[in-house]
Amino acid sequence: MLEHALGLAREAAIEAGAAIRGFYKDEYTVRDKGEDNPVTDADLAADKILETRLRGAFPDYGWLSEETADTPARLEKSHVWIIDPLDGTREFTMGIPEFVVSVGLVIDGRAVLGVLYNPIKEQLFTGAQGLGAHLNGKPIKVTDHTALQGSTVVCSRTEMKKGWFDEFSDVLTPVPVGSVAYKFGLVAAGEAESTFTPRPRSEWDICGGVAIVEAAGGRCTDKTGADYVFNRPKPLVDGVAVSNGHVHDAILEIMNR
Repeated sequence: MLEHALGLAREAAIEAGAAIRGFYKDEYTVRDKGEDNPVTDADLAADKILETRLRGAFPDYGWLSEETADTPARLEKSHVWIIDPLDGTREFTMGIPEFVVSVGLVIDGRAVLGVLYNPIKEQLFTGAQGLGAHLNGKPIKVTDHTALQGSTVVCSRTEMKKGWFDEFSDVLTPVPVGSVAYKFGLVAAGEAESTFTPRPRSEWDICGGVAIVEAAGGRCTDKTGADYVFNRPKPLVDGVAVSNGHVHDAILEIMNR
């Protein structure tokens, strides 16, 4: 079942990414959803493609997307698609190619399948329980780096500018990257040891990424170290701690400071 779902999710993400690419650095409408939270025609076009493709193929599954009005119906479902059609809209509007289509599948509250697609860099991250993780079809895994010293963290530009990582600069190498979900893909692919933030995130920001990082051998928890449970009535999570597993406890210690 997962293999079939992964194939369809991959195709849907690539199609949605092609639509986004058509809007990139072109004329599009930006509507304001709130401070630092723009929504564009690209988000909406991608959302429509994903919903048509995934709900069409799996009509009995629940649905939670950043760009679709939420309903309590999903709470009664064991299988739920959790989607961010364009994670990193701010970077998209600024012409920075650090955004992804994010697709996650949850079964009984656990993220079991994920697809992240960066349509500008043409990077397709995939992962599923028991099927491993891949980047453009090639197997990937998290790094074997065991110490916090000398490790790389992909972090938010805003948090870096605020100096959140300054006191750890002798230990960590912070690298600013746009989309939350894209950071997960980079950790899964061994480009960094971790990404973390104490700030709350939405389930659609992280669901696909969690499945991929875990399939690549990494670990994902909230800021307290608790495993994520998805498809909750309020789709907010209490911070993000994502790592290769080896540095996870050290990352949690930093966050608790």
